[in-house]
Amino acid sequence: MGVMVMSRKERSRLEVLGWKERSGISLVKAAEAMGVSYRQAKRIWKRYQAGKEYGLVHLGRGRKSNRGHDLEVKKRALREYRKRYKGFGPTLASEKLEEDGIRIDHETLRRWLIAEGLWERQRKPRRHRQRRERKPCFGDLIQMDGSHHDWFEGRGEKCCLMSMVDDATGTTMALMAEDETTEAAMRLLQHWIRTYGIPMALYTDRKNVYILDRASKPEELFEGKEPMSAFGKVCRKLGIRIIAARSPQAKGRVERKHGVYQDRWVKELRIKGIRTVAEANQFVGTFTDRINEKFAREPASDVDHHRPLEPAACLEDIFCWEETRVLRNDWTVRYENRVYQVIRQSTLPPAKQKVTILRRLDGSLRIVYRGQSIAFVECKEPIEPVQKVNERKTWHPGHDHPWRKSFNELFKTKRPNESNAALT
Repeated sequence: MGVMVMSRKERSRLEVLGWKERSGISLVKAAEAMGVSYRQAKRIWKRYQAGKEYGLVHLGRGRKSNRGHDLEVKKRALREYRKRYKGFGPTLASEKLEEDGIRIDHETLRRWLIAEGLWERQRKPRRHRQRRERKPCFGDLIQMDGSHHDWFEGRGEKCCLMSMVDDATGTTMALMAEDETTEAAMRLLQHWIRTYGIPMALYTDRKNVYILDRASKPEELFEGKEPMSAFGKVCRKLGIRIIAARSPQAKGRVERKHGVYQDRWVKELRIKGIRTVAEANQFVGTFTDRINEKFAREPASDVDHHRPLEPAACLEDIFCWEETRVLRNDWTVRYENRVYQVIRQSTLPPAKQKVTILRRLDGSLRIVYRGQSIAFVECKEPIEPVQKVNERKTWHPGHDHPWRKSFNELFKTKRPNESNAALT
């Protein structure tokens, strides 16, 4: 004789209907006791009369689900996971399997992986953090940071992923670079401005790439200027405010986005066999578009606070390094151990005047005097080698030097021998 398994709800209904059968109470009261409507109680009572307790058991119990997968599909999915996607999370693995023609819900795949011992839920200790609401508008605040990681998993050199995340929508943009440098930060911000516009503020850490945490130099104090990095000067020209975070948790959105990149981007690079930074940058745009399509959200306000770039503005002259030099009497200027000759022209600046040299991201130079560009050529003048001044050695007097003698020894006079004097 088999064993019939009943749920708690079914056992409760069995007791109510047995009480109705013995006492003869109305079906209305039985419906109230079971917590169902009168029409549903009539159906349950009819099934009870036909099969007693067997009529109350769910008819689908013990049967295979209509949405279940065949055993061959399960074996194929687990085989592809072990072969190509080992270490992938269930959500990402289900997306990759769907691209291969195997469509499985991520929760189903999670149960299969746990049963096979291929996945274990990673629990992290929770820390108390005060919640900060998102900015209401797109472009109010952009979080920017670099992530150092073994992105190529030993196939290439270690590099850095520069990423930007909008605080209101979670929209992200990324760029691969050799390190978290000023040039990499400039290139990423320039790409963001060309795509969306000029944001209101940037939220960064306190690295000297973004801000200079030092005392002002005497010339800066005289001119009333604050110490500012090359990237800070670019943001000042664009009207972008830089906010320095004092902890990684303060810019949590971009830090959490690093986790997404370190999980998904690394696996994408592995699948495509990418080994260099140049190859990764050719594909990172397509990858971030998919990330934004999947994870970005609508802002609380429909107003976009990105400012459009002025038509007369030139991003190549904005994203550059600025240095101040003084013209010589022969209208030459020295920059990075090279000499440049200013060509005679109508806007020729006077000698001994200060000019600004702009070095763009592509390496080209531009000399500016009072907002106007000056024509120049590079001179072939050889660079004089810098002569090192020999350090003066400490001189030590010899053991018989007069300085080592006492006063009496220096000024002592010899007296003639009296006896010898008498004989003579």
